[in-house]
Amino acid sequence: MHQVHGGDFSHCLLRSFDESTTSSGDLLSANANFGNPSTVAKRGSGEAPVRAAAAEEEEEETMGWRVMWRRMLRSPAAVFLVSSFFLLGSVALLFAWLTFSPFPKPLPVSSKSSSSAAAMAASSSSSSSSSSLGCRPDGEGSWAIGVFFGDSPFSLEPIELQWNEWRNESAAWPAANPVVTCASVSEAGFPSNFVADPFLFIKGDTFYLFFETKNSVTLQGDIGVAVSKDNGATWEQLGIVLDEEWHLSYPYVFSYQDQIYMMPEGSKKGDLRLYRALEFPLKWKLEKVILKKPLIDSFIIYYDGYHWLFGSDFSFFGAKKNGELEIWYSTSPLGPWKPHKQNPVHNIDKTLGARNAGRPFIYNGSLYRIGQDCGGTYGRSIRLFRIQVLTTDRYEEIEVPLGLERPRKGRNAWNGARTHHLDAQQLKSGKWVAVMDGDRVPSGDSVKRLFIGYAAFGAAIILVILTGVLLSAIKCILPLSRCLPILGKRSDVFQAEPRVFLYLKLGWFFNHVNKLSSPLHGRINTKTCRGLLVLSIIFVTLVALTCIGTHYVYGGNGSEEGYMVKGHYSQFTMLTMTYDARLWNLKMFVKHYSRCSSVKEIVVVWNRGQPPKENDFDSAVPLRIRVEKRNSLNNRFNIDPLIKTRAVFELDDDIMMTCDDLERGFKVWRENPDRIVGFYPRLADGSPLEYHDENYARRKGGYNMILTGAAFIDHKLAFERYWSKGAKVGREMVDKQFNCEDVLLNFLYVNASSLDRTVEYVKPSWAIDTSKFSGVAISKNTKAHYHVRSECIRRFSEIYGNLAANKWGFSSRRDGWDL
Repeated sequence: MHQVHGGDFSHCLLRSFDESTTSSGDLLSANANFGNPSTVAKRGSGEAPVRAAAAEEEEEETMGWRVMWRRMLRSPAAVFLVSSFFLLGSVALLFAWLTFSPFPKPLPVSSKSSSSAAAMAASSSSSSSSSSLGCRPDGEGSWAIGVFFGDSPFSLEPIELQWNEWRNESAAWPAANPVVTCASVSEAGFPSNFVADPFLFIKGDTFYLFFETKNSVTLQGDIGVAVSKDNGATWEQLGIVLDEEWHLSYPYVFSYQDQIYMMPEGSKKGDLRLYRALEFPLKWKLEKVILKKPLIDSFIIYYDGYHWLFGSDFSFFGAKKNGELEIWYSTSPLGPWKPHKQNPVHNIDKTLGARNAGRPFIYNGSLYRIGQDCGGTYGRSIRLFRIQVLTTDRYEEIEVPLGLERPRKGRNAWNGARTHHLDAQQLKSGKWVAVMDGDRVPSGDSVKRLFIGYAAFGAAIILVILTGVLLSAIKCILPLSRCLPILGKRSDVFQAEPRVFLYLKLGWFFNHVNKLSSPLHGRINTKTCRGLLVLSIIFVTLVALTCIGTHYVYGGNGSEEGYMVKGHYSQFTMLTMTYDARLWNLKMFVKHYSRCSSVKEIVVVWNRGQPPKENDFDSAVPLRIRVEKRNSLNNRFNIDPLIKTRAVFELDDDIMMTCDDLERGFKVWRENPDRIVGFYPRLADGSPLEYHDENYARRKGGYNMILTGAAFIDHKLAFERYWSKGAKVGREMVDKQFNCEDVLLNFLYVNASSLDRTVEYVKPSWAIDTSKFSGVAISKNTKAHYHVRSECIRRFSEIYGNLAANKWGFSSRRDGWDL
């Protein structure tokens, strides 16, 4: 590429300037002649000549624009910019294809009647339309609520680690956090962007959960309620109990003298209000305004002869936001209330836990207060304080460890980024139950992502233009005559002189911008190694900026969360079989899949060689290595009483796929737990029977087997069938051939099940066989591998019946997950 000299650039500027000044000169001339009598006479006195002249002028103007656009599109600058756009656009599409799921999450669908939904979502006309508004991206976050249990408030564990009894219900066992989300509320007909600030009220064996729900229509906080009759495993949404004209949150619920009261935060109203239940839990009445102060996140607790009210007021001058705390006291929760002599008892940094974060509790005679740490983002974490002194004139507290373990799954964990509320209460049994809210993203995440994304796109555009200048493809950064408006209408003549003056000023500015870029023209010579190196660095930078922009603008919040079934989440165990030569594969496998949202545990079946130590792996979930006595493919289905979930995902250690693919497969299995649900369909057909791959199955329009190298199964059902007496001959053949264990399980399902369908396919976004890069693939000879499997199919058909009699198509699901 040749370098542009100063003369060439000056010619570019002069040409553009001449065009603009010529247009300006014509305009001034027209202005001068407009009032000339001779000029008026020449136009004629009739309207027809004037219209003809106007039409001719308009046609000339249109032709001028067409010529201009043709020249622009044929110019080197246009070719360079259009080529760059298509190249970087292709990079963005490839990046999106590799990293984004092509299967969008389904919107919540209401199960309520249209009248109920209309009552709760004021501006909605039907339940389906109102529920589809739920779970929208919100700058405040995507808060959800989880349930925890423990022997004390200092040993709380999530519900998936406790209180999970075996149930023959795919949707509810084992129950997993979060138990209440915007989706579960929206599906009930009450559109919600998030749920937060949970408080429990326990009556016998029934749990009532009150919480803030941000209405997706009004974008205002309301108070909702749900009920659970199975120790918090499943929740039924009852409705919205408080919906005022102002924002409500923090629904602190307590009982006093056989009455149930609620004291929600409503600081936008400027006071603190107390409501009394008329028909618990749905109907409430304003009892009284107990303080004319806009207190935030307040609670009342009876301790040492007084009712104590703790709350924060950030409205006065000097109050530190999220760092102020006041105390009031009274002989009755109805008041009158007197201020503590040390008020504010805290006016400190927002990270130190002054703002309340839930219900206080008494444990072993000591009173504890929970506070928020808002450092870095609102509601980052909670801190626990033991109150040492609480009198009408003194207050002292010290921080103590709460003992909650931080999640390690990042944004794939429902509470991976922050948690800011806890309500712990003791049950009659002596155990403790708690509800806690959490969010997978920090506050303002959606705005931050858009800012970063568009900033990356903007930087890419500037770099493209700069590269065009360096290559001399773009000679004028701001071409004068193309950037300035053209005056073509006679009606514009009266304003000609001011506009021409403006054009000349803009022309002067554009000239200087172009002059500043002149030293950069032709700086990259693509015929030299240095020029190619610089161009390569620029290209890599452009690719990186494009990918960053695409990720932040179109990639959502970066999480791969689970899918609800019947309004609830669950978890599964991953099981993989491997040996010493594939250890590097296994480490990558564990690090990736342990961070998937619904993975509870990873079990490694170690078939051969010296087993590694469990602490050799970077795992976000418990990892167990089960060392087998002999090397057999049958070990994959060994009965394992230590597995704590109903669902097991069998996955070969050399297959890498997205967490979202696993979550979709798990959802499909939960809908049909008696099936083998997986990602690799196969077809057995022909005479004699032959084993065929997915491409063949698609050409034939169906499949009748699912490989268990990537499949969900009910491990009790599957493992008991595999180790039954009737399967002994099949297991012996698996050992003899060192193959076909997954084929055998498919036959056993068909043979033992009374259901018409025993397998179901889910299409993965993408899947990579990492063994191809290591040279340790088990089945290197595909033809020989398929031949052995065909022999297995024929032999198993003789023993267990004909599997080929059934075939299922690839487009049976309404969500398109099996296309």
